[in-house]
Amino acid sequence: MADGASARAHWNGIADLWLSAVLQRGAPNPAGVILPGRVTADGIRRESMETIGRSFLLASSRIAGAEPSDATADALIEFYAQAIVDGTSPDHPSRWPLGVTCRPPLTGITNSIVEAANLAFGLYTAGDRFWQRFSDAEQQQVLGWLRHHAQREVWQNNWQLFPAMAEAFIRHRGGDNRGLRNERNVARVEGWYLGDGWYTDGPGHAIDYYNAWAIHPYLWAWYRMTDRTQTPDGQRHLERLTQFVDGLSTFIATDGALVHFGRSLTYRTAALAPLWCAEISGVSPLYPGHTRRLATSVLDGFVGHGVGADGQLSLGWYDECLDSMQDYSGFGSPYLAGIGFLGLSLGDGHPVWNAPAEPVAAPPLTRTFDDTGLSITTAGGDAPVVLINHGSDHADLPVQNHGIPDGDDPHYASFAYSTHTAPEVGAGWLQAVDGHIALFDSHGRPSRRVKIRGTAVEGAMSASVHLPQIDGALIPGAHIVTASVVNRGMEVRAHLVTAPLAHDRLREGAFALAAGAPPAVSSDARALTAEAVGDAHRVVLTGLHGWEEPAVVEHRGVNAMGEYSAIPTLWATRSSAQTVHVALHQLLGADEDPVAARRDLQVSVDGTRICVQWPDDGIRVDLDLCTVVPWDGQPGRIGGARV
Repeated sequence: MADGASARAHWNGIADLWLSAVLQRGAPNPAGVILPGRVTADGIRRESMETIGRSFLLASSRIAGAEPSDATADALIEFYAQAIVDGTSPDHPSRWPLGVTCRPPLTGITNSIVEAANLAFGLYTAGDRFWQRFSDAEQQQVLGWLRHHAQREVWQNNWQLFPAMAEAFIRHRGGDNRGLRNERNVARVEGWYLGDGWYTDGPGHAIDYYNAWAIHPYLWAWYRMTDRTQTPDGQRHLERLTQFVDGLSTFIATDGALVHFGRSLTYRTAALAPLWCAEISGVSPLYPGHTRRLATSVLDGFVGHGVGADGQLSLGWYDECLDSMQDYSGFGSPYLAGIGFLGLSLGDGHPVWNAPAEPVAAPPLTRTFDDTGLSITTAGGDAPVVLINHGSDHADLPVQNHGIPDGDDPHYASFAYSTHTAPEVGAGWLQAVDGHIALFDSHGRPSRRVKIRGTAVEGAMSASVHLPQIDGALIPGAHIVTASVVNRGMEVRAHLVTAPLAHDRLREGAFALAAGAPPAVSSDARALTAEAVGDAHRVVLTGLHGWEEPAVVEHRGVNAMGEYSAIPTLWATRSSAQTVHVALHQLLGADEDPVAARRDLQVSVDGTRICVQWPDDGIRVDLDLCTVVPWDGQPGRIGGARV
């Protein structure tokens, strides 16, 4: 890994490479640049606009931190200035479409509101050197285009910040801000704060990386552009930013892999933006050398998998994977990754590029995040990081059509995600295997975990309730309480299943392990263990109570991590309306012994009461699945406890 000044040169080099495709293909017509790749239903002009708006996030940091003699920065200034002037001109053939209201019903392309925010962020980052490239008339034209979008009504999620960003830049440059009152939008987003630096992306249960690549950086920029950083609200946000960065650092494995979770994952390095925001504001909880090393490990993790190797960012995580992408993503979408290059706006004299980067110990870790229902666990060292999800479902605003009426999503509905696995998508997702517990109807269709109805988190334990549904309809009288107890990257997952015996077959799925070649698979009926082994990792699922049959499901072409995937599973036939099922989930190095890894684990089951212990680590969790989650939902009783 590059260090110090060489690290900054390394980042500059990757920035220039990723921008090369945009500059080359956009040379004849910057505002109308067309890249190879998918075009959404909004059409090619929208994709061209998005390509410029998002790649400008990358170019603006490259420009801001460049020396005056940097010819590459000069070329970027000329290209993007021309693109912005042409795109915001009402008379240019490649002019960008103007956004309309985003509240239903939609009446046209709305994505220009997003790009207005990206342009505002980029224009602020690029600074005077870029802004002075425009004539007075051109400056007014750009500000007028932003003003149009600052007046729009938008979705009740992170989009609230997009008109606010446009207005903030107008104020920053002394433009016409009459009648603009987007402080309400910012206050609305701040009202979605949960704790530990995390926000929900709207009033529902949508907790994901949008905290990193939209909410935190745009709030940070809004307070700065409106000169509110020193106000109580501005200081409060900086405190939240500090907390978020501290937690986000635990989502990264030592090889730079990020936990693969949530939507819009094609934005990749955009997750690094809060690290740089905190450094710029002097509020990072990390030592500057640690920030540099951590961010560079993430960048190198993607580059090492070939991301952007030909100069263009594709729709995917490592390789292109369209089935894992949302319907709103076109060929320019991945360039939001550029907001994660904000550190380049810091000159080479900044401590983040010069402070020594001492090796940081990576001990075993378990961490929960206030009011999110999310927990992180890892065995430390070079082990994967596992995210346990009992809080985020994104069911209130589905953004991907899977061809079924259920509004769940592979990147939210699973109980666990990790740095080295990805959920099954496309046809694989329809089977609802990995990270799920599923009941089956008479047609063999699996139930789905769509909306989380209640959540509880306490130390190493987190839990939730969901009402299983099939084909968009709830199973009458059915509910599943699930509790996870974690330590050193392992999860003991316990379910209390209440359902009619017409749905007697039950299946539990582990992580989907994917690779370029089929993983080795095996199952042991006597030990109630199923496993899949690849070149680097091993997934092991062991039945501890209530399970009868191990098996492995194999797929091809449905996973963002590789062509071939395999999922260890456990099966049971329920003989009563209420049953308890407990299993151990392990994600290990390929050569690790799963028995040795769980060494002192002790699990006992007494009716609906579960006791999980790791005596060597001083961990003991006693819980009753009847009462572990406070939940005021559908009338009914679970084991005599009102739920």
